Amino acid sequence: MTSNTIVYQGEPGSYSHTSCRSVFPGWEAVGCDTFQDCFQTVQDGGASLAMIALENSLAGRVADVHHLLPGSGLSIVGEFFLPIHFQLLAPRGATTETIKTVEAHVMGLGQCRKIIRELKLKGVVAADNAGAARAVAQSGDLTRAAFASDVAAEIYGLDTLRRNVEDEAHNTTRFVILAKDKRVPVRGVQPCITTFVFRVRNVPAALYKTLGGFATNGVNMTKLESYMLEGQFFATMFYADVEGHPDDPGLARALDEMTYYCREFTLLGVYPAHPFRDNFREPLEVPGGK
Repeated sequence: MTSNTIVYQGEPGSYSHTSCRSVFPGWEAVGCDTFQDCFQTVQDGGASLAMIALENSLAGRVADVHHLLPGSGLSIVGEFFLPIHFQLLAPRGATTETIKTVEAHVMGLGQCRKIIRELKLKGVVAADNAGAARAVAQSGDLTRAAFASDVAAEIYGLDTLRRNVEDEAHNTTRFVILAKDKRVPVRGVQPCITTFVFRVRNVPAALYKTLGGFATNGVNMTKLESYMLEGQFFATMFYADVEGHPDDPGLARALDEMTYYCREFTLLGVYPAHPFRDNFREPLEVPGGK
């Protein structure tokens, strides 16, 4: 592999592969079987970066990634938001009249219910969408179809019978870009996101006090999620995204305050905020204001 290599989890034609091509069009994108394989490949120097799906606006977070990231030794150096569009794909010569089944990951089938009902198709669960497209292409069976990406259609030589057949147009997946070395952007050049995980002390109101500093210092926390550690009910880790750079005075004070109530804290990355975030900023409403 060359220095311009990026790895992703999944098969060629997956949405992770699509994201690699979108963000790094001149790079070699290599698929891995698991997220852990992606992390290890970057750690071992087999690739410069990894494109990792972190969460989906409909399906929620990708649980494995939250568990693997803190101990991976990798840093988040960027993010990318990909609108997810499903194409109805079939072998050359097939039509909407010839197809009887459609194959996709269970989430893909669940997000394309309308077209399944309209065409009276039988949904068949596959391990992933790109794999379903590959299997349908290899079969050459004009009764089989798949829900997958434009890239999958291109790679496997499938016809697109219907475009953008997803039920919800706002379906979006957020990816993070990981590197072995930290690449903290210069403060003040562009909006930044700071991501970290933490575990609070087992004392009353510890979480409340940990988060209070972000409110009093005017720091916007865009995400806070909890997950259990190693199957233990009373060992809870929190994942957080906040707007700002750690060198910003407000965020610096907030992070300093939270450490008093944390038994663990790991900074996962400081990186440029993707422009997609601008679509969801809300105007600040001042009580009693006009």
